[in-house]
Amino acid sequence: MSRFLGKTAASLAALSLAATPALASQSPASKLSLRAATKSEHGEQLSGGIIIPLIAAAAIAAGVIIIATDDDDEPDSP
Repeated sequence: MSRFLGKTAASLAALSLAATPALASQSPASKLSLRAATKSEHGEQLSGGIIIPLIAAAAIAAGVIIIATDDDDEPDSP
């Protein structure tokens, strides 16, 4: 039963990933959106947010290196 649910969940996830771009391209609201040349009043409010992704990437890389170089091969139980 567990295998069936796992395969079903995986197939539903794959189907949703495959169908999302096709559904998004048929959006009728694209005619209502603004042109690319239209200026925005609040366009520069999100600048400078690069430090958090850099820290997260460094933490992930450090974790991968620590796990990969862990040479503790002795068993925990006697």
